[in-house]
Parts: sequence; C-alpha cells; structure tokens
Amino acid sequence: METFLIKTVQLLLSLSILVIFHEFGHFIFARMFKVRVEKFYLFFDPWFSLFKFKPKNSYTEYGIGWLPFGGYVKISGMIDESMDREQMNQPPKPWEFRSKPAWQRLLIMVAGVVFNFILAVFIYSMIVYTWGTSYIPFKNAYAGMEYCESARNIGFQNG
Repeated sequence: METFLIKTVQLLLSLSILVIFHEFGHFIFARMFKVRVEKFYLFFDPWFSLFKFKPKNSYTEYGIGWLPFGGYVKISGMIDESMDREQMNQPPKPWEFRSKPAWQRLLIMVAGVVFNFILAVFIYSMIVYTWGTSYIPFKNAYAGMEYCESARNIGFQNG
C-alpha cells in the first residue's frame, strides 16, 4: 500500500511540474507583452481552492485548486471558461489580451507548448548527462549476451 501512495505522490509531483512549467510559459509571455494576468492556478478550483495568495500591488492571484486535472492562467480580455460577457461588451483596455496585435496573442497562446518542449529537452539532456556515457566496448563483452530463463526456454542461448 505504501508503494502505491509513493507512486501516486510521484505522479502528482511530476505532472504538477509539467503543468506549472506550461502555464508559466503563458504567464511570462503575457507579462512580457504587458497583458494583465488575473489568476495563476495549479489544478482547477471550482467552488473553492486549497490555497490562494495575492501579493500587494499585483493583479495576479496565485493558488492551488483541489481538482488535479491541470492548471490555468486567466488572462484579461481573453474569452475563456468564465465567459465574462460584461468585460467583452466594454471597449478593449490597453492591458487586455484582445487589444494586442495578432503576433503577440499567438506567442502568448503558443508559449505553453514551447515551454513544454524546452522542459523535455532539459530532462532528456540531464538523462544523457547522467547515464549517456555508459558504453561497453565489444572486446569487453567476452560472454556475449546473458538471457533470462524464459528467453532460454524459447531457444535463446547465452554467449
């Protein structure tokens, strides 16, 4: 039972890192183009959240929801799940997503995938750095291949 709990925590932690990095891509590009970010959440928070924090002089609320199916960044002026129609009926403000040029909006939307790719390259490079230099020269493989019992039962031979 404790192995199951450890593996569950490991899965949640690894997915959390992936989600945070993905959402951080959207967040950093929105901030780079002076777009207001209203919320940055790990996990979803329907009805309530486990943790929330809003720094002084900041428009962004940071938090952790209770439903572990991803995360989100709520960007001002972007039509999203909240369907804030009142905001959409008003003229666009300079800090809203919809008032930015198309190339900036595209970069904000694509940034999450780009950050996932960067994370994948980083993880792969760390794997190669750690275990990538293992090489057995042919002259050191004097016994040939070693097979398990099932492989030998179907006809493979050691050596």
